[in-house]
Amino acid sequence: MNTILPDTDINGYYEIRLESIGGLGANLAGKLLGELGVFYMGLNASSFSSYGSEKKGSPVRAFVRYREQKGEIRNNAPVLKPHILGIFHEAMAYNYPVFDGIKKNSKIVLNTAFSAGEAAQKYNITTGQLYVMNAGAIARKCGCRLNMVMLGGVIAASGFLSLDGMKSLCRENLGKKYPEAILGNLKGIEQGYEMVRTQEGYVCGKDSTNVENLAQSPAGCGLVSMKEPWSGRFSGYLGGVNPAAGNSMENDLSASREGYVPVFHPEKCIHCGLCDSTCPDMVFRFEKKMVDGKENIVNPGPDYRYCKGCLRCVSVCPVAALTREEEEKALKEGWLKKWENQNKGKGHEKEAG
Repeated sequence: MNTILPDTDINGYYEIRLESIGGLGANLAGKLLGELGVFYMGLNASSFSSYGSEKKGSPVRAFVRYREQKGEIRNNAPVLKPHILGIFHEAMAYNYPVFDGIKKNSKIVLNTAFSAGEAAQKYNITTGQLYVMNAGAIARKCGCRLNMVMLGGVIAASGFLSLDGMKSLCRENLGKKYPEAILGNLKGIEQGYEMVRTQEGYVCGKDSTNVENLAQSPAGCGLVSMKEPWSGRFSGYLGGVNPAAGNSMENDLSASREGYVPVFHPEKCIHCGLCDSTCPDMVFRFEKKMVDGKENIVNPGPDYRYCKGCLRCVSVCPVAALTREEEEKALKEGWLKKWENQNKGKGHEKEAG
């Protein structure tokens, strides 16, 4: 089977970029898409990833290039102007230029609980065709990894990639390593495919990239665009080096979460401090307060700006004052906003000082 690509750039490439965080499986998804093109569709393909420390929660980009068999792939640079953009975690849009390089004919598959219109407005997506789905909820329902759901969505958005080929590829690869998980993975791929296939694609407006509308990374890396990784707010300091290395006082770790958060129940809390002692990111801030006429040190609850959802505090709490909840549910019920507002302005005195 020799596939005819529906669209190519000036070099004859059809390109895909996956924006994710460590732990969600974008690297594997990119490899599977590359193998799908070679083994099941008669295409030349290359796939590779870009990531830093490989820590769970750190940014990851996976790149895929296809070319019809008559042509070779001689480019191993990052994909700057993708035909398909898959975003595994919507919170990345706050801190990283995930929409860089999008054009009018680009197709965006976004993991979000918002409608396409709401997401386009919330994240200022000014161009491209947007497809949305709550991939995390689908993955939990199917008992699979989020990357399987996103794979199905990307395949549907492409209009030419083979769903049956991807299912066969997963049976051959993942089925041998994880036979107990293959049924859930296949179901996740199918449901992600159907969620996108049944959408027309929300047209996001003008034909231009929108990187200029994105905030610079508050982590201080100065990342403004993929073309100019050192051109941001700290470019004038020390040759572009971050002068606040290791400091998370301005960082928002919400993009590191994988769908779950610890929800605080103050009426159960005994203020033992075990949550604070086990937390790797100093999410908890104890403060002085009068209790029964005596000054005491109490726990006002987590500051979710700095919570990456590791849930170690839930495991260590002896009285279930912290419970594991789906992030979407916690957002709807107002838990996250409640404690963010309570802690607003208190900051990270230890880091800042």
